[in-house]
Amino acid sequence: MRHTWYVTFEVRQRRGMLPKPRHSRLTKTFATEIDAKQFAKERLDQGLDVTAGTLNPHVPKQIIPSSAMPIWLGSLLDPSAEGS
Repeated sequence: MRHTWYVTFEVRQRRGMLPKPRHSRLTKTFATEIDAKQFAKERLDQGLDVTAGTLNPHVPKQIIPSSAMPIWLGSLLDPSAEGS
């Protein structure tokens, strides 16, 4: 199955000899939106900054910024909500 979704999340670096903190990010790809949502929720639960979206050439293109993550995750964040 072809991967059409991605989730990008921050990686917390250990403090070391660098003068300024760095904000590294990693990206993981997924075949389905549900898999991407579950992974994004796990990262949010860890307190990480998360963004997501679809990979080219998937149409329609979707980009989910961190500010829209609760809306995109919907029922995954609200256990009382029905459906997904």
